[in-house]
Amino acid sequence: MRIGTRGSPLALAQANQVRDRLGAAHAGLSVAITVIKTTGDRIQDRPLAEAGGKGLFTKEIEEALIERTIDLAVHSMKDVPTRLPPGLTIDCLLPREDPRDVFLSRGPGGLDGLPAGARVGTSSLRRRAMLLHRRPDLQVVEFRGNVETRLRKLEEGTVDATVLALAGLRRLAITPRTMTVLSADEMLPAVAQGAIGIECREDDAAVRRLLQPLSDPATVTCVAAERALLTVLDGSCRTPIAGLAEIVGDQLWLRGAIVSPDGARLFAGDRRGGIGDGVALGSDLGGELRRKGGPDFFKNA
Repeated sequence: MRIGTRGSPLALAQANQVRDRLGAAHAGLSVAITVIKTTGDRIQDRPLAEAGGKGLFTKEIEEALIERTIDLAVHSMKDVPTRLPPGLTIDCLLPREDPRDVFLSRGPGGLDGLPAGARVGTSSLRRRAMLLHRRPDLQVVEFRGNVETRLRKLEEGTVDATVLALAGLRRLAITPRTMTVLSADEMLPAVAQGAIGIECREDDAAVRRLLQPLSDPATVTCVAAERALLTVLDGSCRTPIAGLAEIVGDQLWLRGAIVSPDGARLFAGDRRGGIGDGVALGSDLGGELRRKGGPDFFKNA
């Protein structure tokens, strides 16, 4: 079994998790990891939104799947476009890690304690827009690199603060000294944040059978609802969109939000319904947010 993945420490940690789970589920299965450099990894001199948005971290890996040089691909689901190349499918989602964001700064006080004009680094348009919505006095600057690089830049004083995904820190076993977990009310996560998806060829029945024991039904349900929301909004890296679905008792609770890039306008909504109705809830909420934003909202984004 050949797994394709990006080469960052976080991507490798996720690929190793898949390898270990496959090994535990299928005794004697040999699994190898192939590192593939993506367009998103190569671009370091400008914001990713300027280079084409979503798909920059999956394109070359998906090409390897199509060419059959790998058997499956491991992705952070928040990086995966809602439309997959013909012949490929996301056939398995591992149990989701905590999807929330964390705020990290060089001093105490959290986000509200930052002085006016403080520099906050992020490469995420969603985080940028939400930070500016809450604190329009901040300077939000482009901040690229893997998790370790961003933490080093923060320590060196390149920025006063940054926001990262809690899931990535946990998978890397990193616990920064000054870390504040942001509730979903404070900063709604990216769609599918914290979820690891496994992509394979639709016609590869043998691989799909091997993946079945690894997939987590609750994660599949929640991510499907969130991605249905994203599909209706035609989301990409150019559009600040947030979404989080949670199973509460016997119901699915989906929250969504769209934000203008400057943070000036934010529209939010939510839906509750049956656990099996996630895709319908996501589509319906996406339609509501699109109506709230109006015809020019995403055009301007």
